Amino acid sequence: MHTHESSKQTPQVATVTGVTPTTTGAAADTGGPPADSTRDRLLAAAAELFADRGVDAVSLREINRAAGARNASALHYHFGDRAALVRAVLAPHHRDVEAARHVLLDAYEADPPTEPSDALAALAGVLVRPSAAKLADRPAGPQYLRIVADLIERPRPAVSAAALEDPADSMYRWRALVAVHLSPAALELHRRFAAYRLTVGHLAQRARTGPHADDRLFTSDLIDMVAAVLAAPVSDATRRLHAERPRRTG
Repeated sequence: MHTHESSKQTPQVATVTGVTPTTTGAAADTGGPPADSTRDRLLAAAAELFADRGVDAVSLREINRAAGARNASALHYHFGDRAALVRAVLAPHHRDVEAARHVLLDAYEADPPTEPSDALAALAGVLVRPSAAKLADRPAGPQYLRIVADLIERPRPAVSAAALEDPADSMYRWRALVAVHLSPAALELHRRFAAYRLTVGHLAQRARTGPHADDRLFTSDLIDMVAAVLAAPVSDATRRLHAERPRRTG
C-alpha cells in the first residue's frame, strides 16, 4: 500500500495534478479553525467568477463585491494575492482527486494487467475517473474542472515541475507507471501530457454544458480516448521529423 503526504507548497497557481493548499490568511483550508463566513463567501464568489470568465479576467475587487465583503481589503487579509486565492478555491477538490487517484493506483499496482494495451486502458481510467467524479459535485465540482482547464489550456500551462518530481503526488506515480509502456519517442513527444490535457479539456466542456442526468457514458468514452492517445504508435514520419527538429541547448 502506498502512503503519501500532503503536496509541497509551490509558488505556481496550479500543477498538472491540481493545486497546493494555501496557508495565507486568517484561516487556511488545512483542517484548522472553521473558516469565517466572509472567507467562505469570497471562495464561493471567486470559484463562480473564475469558472465563468477565467482566472485572469476577474479582478479581485469584483470578487470582493460579489461576495458582499464590506471591507475592501477582506480578500487580501484572507488570501494575500490572486495565486493564493486560486489555490484555496481548488485545494479541497484537489485533495479529493488525489485521494481517489491514489486508491486506484494502489489497486492497479496490486494486480497490474500483463498486456500493455490493458495496462494503458486501466491507467487511462486512473487518470480520468477521479476528476470525472467532480461533475456530480455541483456546483463547486464543475467550477473546479473549468478553472483547472483555464490554467492548463494556455500557451504556458500552469504546471509545477516540483510536483512532477514528488513521489507523494498521484500524478508522479501515474506518469511513472505509464512510462513503462511508452516508447522513448512517445515520452519525448509528451504523450502523457497530451492525455492529461485531453482529459482536462473534455471534462471542462462537459462541466459547462451540465448538469447531465448520467455521466457514465461520457466518462467511459473519455477513458477510451485517453487510452488511445497513450497507446498510439509513433509513426515513421513523426519519428523522422522529431529527429530532425533542432535541439534546445543551454
